[in-house]
Amino acid sequence: MNQVIIYTDGSCRTNPGPGGWSAVLISKDRTRRKELSGSVAHATNNEMELRGAIEGLKALKRPCLVQVRSDSRYLVDGGNGLTRQKANKALWSELREARSKHRVIFVWLKGHNGHEENERCDELAKEAALDAELEAEYPT
Repeated sequence: MNQVIIYTDGSCRTNPGPGGWSAVLISKDRTRRKELSGSVAHATNNEMELRGAIEGLKALKRPCLVQVRSDSRYLVDGGNGLTRQKANKALWSELREARSKHRVIFVWLKGHNGHEENERCDELAKEAALDAELEAEYPT
């Protein structure tokens, strides 16, 4: 089974407000890397944290051993079953579906601590949130 590390992040310009999510997928042997990001016109930060993990897992083409690394306690604790998922039920359900064919563990990282991939996810999510804000202000 392939081993993959997925770094994720979510960001909102205001909470709630224009949001962005990101995921950086890296093979365990570091021979492959993929960056993903996207935006949503109106979301909460927690919704974007979940979306980053969902999209990262959905990008995997075959069953994998996965570490999802995030600076979000909400995502990590909920993903590992340590807290009840009262809000965002549809997204938690989507996350359960996305992880169903993989063996997944969620690992917490201290945010803004100089970790290269975590910092990259933060940049991508903030850029995506800004894109959502600009699109709302200046629709094409």
